[in-house]
Amino acid sequence: MKPIAEHGNAARFLGFAELYDQSRPVLPEKAKDFLCAYLGKTPETVVDLGCGTGLSSVGWLDRADQVIGVEPNEDMLRVARTKETDRLRFVQAFSDDTGLPTESAEVVICSQSFHWMEPQATLKEAVRLLKKGGIFATLDCDWPPVMSPAAEEAYGRLDALARRLSDELPSTQNHILRHQKTGHLPAMQNSGLFRYTREIVFDAPAVYTAARLLSLAKSQGSWQAIHRAAPERIEKATENLQAALQKAADGKPMEVTFCYRLRLAITDWA
Repeated sequence: MKPIAEHGNAARFLGFAELYDQSRPVLPEKAKDFLCAYLGKTPETVVDLGCGTGLSSVGWLDRADQVIGVEPNEDMLRVARTKETDRLRFVQAFSDDTGLPTESAEVVICSQSFHWMEPQATLKEAVRLLKKGGIFATLDCDWPPVMSPAAEEAYGRLDALARRLSDELPSTQNHILRHQKTGHLPAMQNSGLFRYTREIVFDAPAVYTAARLLSLAKSQGSWQAIHRAAPERIEKATENLQAALQKAADGKPMEVTFCYRLRLAITDWA
């Protein structure tokens, strides 16, 4: 049986899979470009750990022959499975015990998800899944996206409030375990499992409406936790963000920029 923290991490994303799917950014092309370049080819099989609703899994279909998404959360998996094809499938499992065959993938990736996982157990499972010369990677974007100073400030205030309340309220505290994203690369380096590691920083543009940007903020686990437990505590900050976004967008879709950090680790040279 999984530890309480792992169950809590999975349960944290219950009840808003559609909102998550409609508001989160798609897998950036640059991430795939970098990983294919380091691999030296396009991968036959990609395993997407903590795949959520399958946004990043679908994004690999133009490069990989087969994509397998791994997700423990039933709600997220329900949405992901509507995207299944003969080359894309999803399994319900935790990142450290996928049940997938040994040496079956060229790329194992955690897109916006590794900070919810037990790092060392997940890295060992990833290495088990990888073929020689395979790549493990984590992909994370900085919040909020680049949009306008006032909107970014309002977004940051809401996010900080939701995180603080999530840590303080009895109904939401001590049910999750979140690792710092800055620890991803050191975890890979200190594991002794990889020959080479590095971090790549890049950006990717996207077009968002004010409404979708507000939904993006609401798709954060902390916001959802407080919205369920004590919605009145974040109502004003949410309204302030909505007003700032509407002013910045001025009734039109606007181009924003997501800043990404790709941390990769290669098992060995093929």
